[in-house]
Amino acid sequence: MPSPAALFAMLLFSLIGFVAFRYGKRMQQWQTMVGGIALMIYPYFVSATWLLYVIGAALCAGLYFFNE
Repeated sequence: MPSPAALFAMLLFSLIGFVAFRYGKRMQQWQTMVGGIALMIYPYFVSATWLLYVIGAALCAGLYFFNE
């Protein structure tokens, strides 16, 4: 069973991904939609807590900097 910090990271980044996906769909921005999907899916494949935070922060930064 994952630690509480890992569960928090999974929930936090999945929620950010869901919001980004919905925003991208509404504004018809495929980059934002893909970033949102990536944020929702990657926690299923990463088990290390520190790696969850690093990848999540990198994907969030990508959403911020590469937004149209």
